[in-house]
Amino acid sequence: MAQTGENEQALRKIIDFIRLLSIVILLFHFYFYLHGVLRGWSLTSEFVDRIVLGLRNTGMFDSVYNAKMFSFGLLIISLIGAKGKKEEKISVRMAVLYIISGALVFFLCHTILFTAIDWTMAGGVYIGLSILGYLLILTGGTWLSRLIKLNFRKDIFNKLNESFPQEERLLENEYSINLPAAYYLQGKRRKSWINVINPFRSSLVIGTPGAGKSYFVVRHIITQHIRKGFAMFIYDFKYDDLTRIAYNTLLRNAKVYPVLPKFYVINFEDLSRSHRCNPLDPATMEDITDATESSRTIMLGLNREWIKKQGDFFVESPINFVTGIIWFLRKYEDGKFCTLPHVIELMQLEYPQLFKLLRTEPEIDVLINPFESAFRNEAMEQLEGQIASAKISMARLSSPQLYYVLSGNDFTLDINNPKEPKLVSMGNNPQKQQIYGAVLSLYISRVIKLVNKKHQQKCSLIFDEFPTIYFNGIDGLIATARANRVATTLAVQDYSQLKKDYGKDQAEVIMNIVGNVISGQVVGDTAKLLSERFGKIVQERESISINTTETSISRSTQLDFAIPPSKIAALSSGEFVGTVADDPDQKIDLKVFHAEILNDHEALRKEELGYKPIPQIRNVSHYEIQQNYFRIKNEINQIIEDKLKALKK
Repeated sequence: MAQTGENEQALRKIIDFIRLLSIVILLFHFYFYLHGVLRGWSLTSEFVDRIVLGLRNTGMFDSVYNAKMFSFGLLIISLIGAKGKKEEKISVRMAVLYIISGALVFFLCHTILFTAIDWTMAGGVYIGLSILGYLLILTGGTWLSRLIKLNFRKDIFNKLNESFPQEERLLENEYSINLPAAYYLQGKRRKSWINVINPFRSSLVIGTPGAGKSYFVVRHIITQHIRKGFAMFIYDFKYDDLTRIAYNTLLRNAKVYPVLPKFYVINFEDLSRSHRCNPLDPATMEDITDATESSRTIMLGLNREWIKKQGDFFVESPINFVTGIIWFLRKYEDGKFCTLPHVIELMQLEYPQLFKLLRTEPEIDVLINPFESAFRNEAMEQLEGQIASAKISMARLSSPQLYYVLSGNDFTLDINNPKEPKLVSMGNNPQKQQIYGAVLSLYISRVIKLVNKKHQQKCSLIFDEFPTIYFNGIDGLIATARANRVATTLAVQDYSQLKKDYGKDQAEVIMNIVGNVISGQVVGDTAKLLSERFGKIVQERESISINTTETSISRSTQLDFAIPPSKIAALSSGEFVGTVADDPDQKIDLKVFHAEILNDHEALRKEELGYKPIPQIRNVSHYEIQQNYFRIKNEINQIIEDKLKALKK
């Protein structure tokens, strides 16, 4: 029934009557127990005497506490029904203090009657203290009725409202990654699991430096996939952090593989602990499109600003030029000299010799013709603009150490070959990332080309600090590799970093097509994008309106972000938010999570203390490295001599 003014007025009258009855009982109590004192003050009456004598039969005055309990009970009832004007500044502590002190005075003040002081004075003090206690109880109770009780005063950061149920089941399969975690639901800490049951839909791990990407997430992806028999490729930006984890995990779990995989390392800093591998291996260069892809990867890796200018004349021309060089070497003596060092040395020739040499290969005539035409017509400025940028960029790779690693054939890049599986780790150096990153990009491009095939062993590709390398067509890998059992993990620091290095369009594609997202602390646009991705939940809202006549409190529910950007920006190290993808066979209703990943720090520390170092592969002297460097130069000179002799004949 709707409230009306008449109902409120009637209720107020009832409350006032109850309170008046409470006061009357208290006064009758005084009259009964202090009759002699009141008679001395000429405050007695025969009519009142008859009323009090009638009430005596009720047992109300059998004890000094009885009448006071009746009075106190009626007072409490009147206070419960009272609705005072709400005030913000009322203190609960003061109100309770008033009630307790008033109750003590009210119920214990009769002890004054047993003292040796004059009976008349004792009676007056007793009446005064009883009234004081009554007023204190009345004041404290009135304050409580005017108290504003709002939940948001206790939850100023809205944590309770923004908590939501998360997946607490452990869901495993032969491919899954399972991270133990803990989260809060309505203020209570609960255990949960982050179940990446379909890693083939790709995983994006985001977090600012120190957020715990490697320690809390990437290392577990490596260890769990090795325990489940995956072939693996690792791009280890801060070599050898991830490489040691992978190597030692393989040593402990070698029995899970039907065919024991071999462990290979590419490291340009310590050549004694690095294998040698030719990314332009002629056995894997099936047609000229492979040369084009390799050329594009190495050139864009060396000139990252070109990524946003693909299609421009002065970007595509150097790429075509390098493509022609690569394919020439691939066709010459069936690719005997098809390596990146040979490409670098060959393209440094003078134009007359170079064009005469390249024209001997018919398949690259179309690629070389624009450059030769510009040379014949003496358009040297145009020619330099087309070729010089390629020559200058590639010249930065002219290093005996790089030549040594790039010109060997210790292993091939088909890492998920079921007959010869491999675990390959390639290390970068943050201080030389521009040079090493370009070469590693070429390796990665060739790896992706070879692993993304049907009927191969399941494999995992892990890229730490992904923006430090350039990989053309990452969206194609994510979109198609799922069917070929290739799990891709990309670790980045921020969406803005991805946009800077890959361009806005490519960055948006990467962000939008990955199925599993695990994010630590990020800010700005990244936090906003993730918050929108995680969606909204129903949250309670309270509002208060105070004016001169009344105070009103309203409560409502509305949809709001489950994990707002401000919360993502304030995550602690080890605390992650995200969403996971599921399978038709294993449905996950609670895909979104906001939890702290639980690492056993002591166990991990002991495990790392027992790690074996990466073994030395060979003893390499400075002399051998220099000899290899000059051998490549001499082989280019030999190619020129042989081809020119053939032309003369």
